[in-house]
Amino acid sequence: MEVRIRLQRAGKVSKSRYNYRIVAMSRNKGRDSRNLEIIGHYDAARNPAVIGVNYEKLQKWLDNGASMSDTVRTLVKKSKKASSQSA
Repeated sequence: MEVRIRLQRAGKVSKSRYNYRIVAMSRNKGRDSRNLEIIGHYDAARNPAVIGVNYEKLQKWLDNGASMSDTVRTLVKKSKKASSQSA
């Protein structure tokens, strides 16, 4: 089973503005299918957008052969950059 780390739509904040979870799930499942593990969250409705990532879980899945989607890869980079600037 190929595992992909990607976004899963979680809840609707307002008209066409959603919250997302960063999850590990099988590559052939749909966007809103059952996930294997929740790794983080992404709230695009806030300004600036809120990105939370559990790096230990992320690294565990990457070590086990999971790959990240392009969108998640971008969000993780932004999250690391923001956390390094605030520290």
